[in-house]
Amino acid sequence: MKIKNEEQYASDNYSGISPEVLHAIKKANDGSIRAYGEDIYTKMATDKIREIFECDCEVFFVFNGTSANALSLAHMCQSYHSVICHELAHIETDECGAFAFASNGSKLLLAKGENGKLIPAAIEELITKREDIHYPKPKVISLTQSNEVGVVYTIDEIKAIKKIAKKHDLKIHMDGARFANAVASLKCHPSEVTWKAGVDVLSFGGTKNGMAFGEAVVFFKKELAEDFEYRVKQAGQLASKMRFIAAQWLGLLEEDVWLKNARHANEMAQYFVSKVEDLHGVNLMFPCDANEVFLKLKPEIEVELRKKGWEFYGFIGVSNRFVFSWSSTQKRVDKLIHDITLASQH
Repeated sequence: MKIKNEEQYASDNYSGISPEVLHAIKKANDGSIRAYGEDIYTKMATDKIREIFECDCEVFFVFNGTSANALSLAHMCQSYHSVICHELAHIETDECGAFAFASNGSKLLLAKGENGKLIPAAIEELITKREDIHYPKPKVISLTQSNEVGVVYTIDEIKAIKKIAKKHDLKIHMDGARFANAVASLKCHPSEVTWKAGVDVLSFGGTKNGMAFGEAVVFFKKELAEDFEYRVKQAGQLASKMRFIAAQWLGLLEEDVWLKNARHANEMAQYFVSKVEDLHGVNLMFPCDANEVFLKLKPEIEVELRKKGWEFYGFIGVSNRFVFSWSSTQKRVDKLIHDITLASQH
């Protein structure tokens, strides 16, 4: 049976495995190797992440982003604590209450903010809203980088949030499902936008950037990671054949493939925006900082695109989301641009 696999833009999860990652998996498939992370690939991948962040951090590999977020947040909270996040944050809108499940009932406190960003004033308002024992005590601030509407926090913005966190003795978690795209956008060293800016733990995404599966939980303060391996095991996230997650990270991180892939995805998104943002019936809803584009399309354009087989998500009310990946090709993007242009003229 012939499988139709034309490039689509509903999500960067649609993309395949980056060649460098696939090569690393094949290499790791040779021979009999110890299980449950007691292998040379896991050690090498862990050391590589420490090298990249220039930090003696603790690193744990899990299967997916939901577990990376839920387990790391739960590890910093008791059941009577709460986590402050943006109202559009993935942990609120798309993880089916995983954090509450993992933490035995901790609560998310939601803040508004322009372009999907938390700001210090909104965070402090939630922290100080109530201080009585009947209110779940704020313990962690969670930032998504790049965020749910494709916008990137600057280093200074993270530092400003860290001041509030320090003032009220809160930790900072970063949901980095598209962390590589944010680093590529900021053109900074990964340490500058994480631990040097005040981030305590990072959910480091690999799946959206060329891996088949697997994310890394990176604790920049080792004391916060105490016994985290037990939480990972209990949650069913300890891979028996860990080498196949770890080897993927080696394929992605060596020779800075992770940044090359992210830059390409970002460039395709920005190219797309440059060609469609001024068309009749097309409005760009948020700045395009990374690899996601949110458009408000005239209904007739949306209908016409779906008729032609294009797949994209309706998102944030009336917007339509287009996400570009490491494997996006300009030829296919040009086809999408052509079809939007044609539909806008009717």
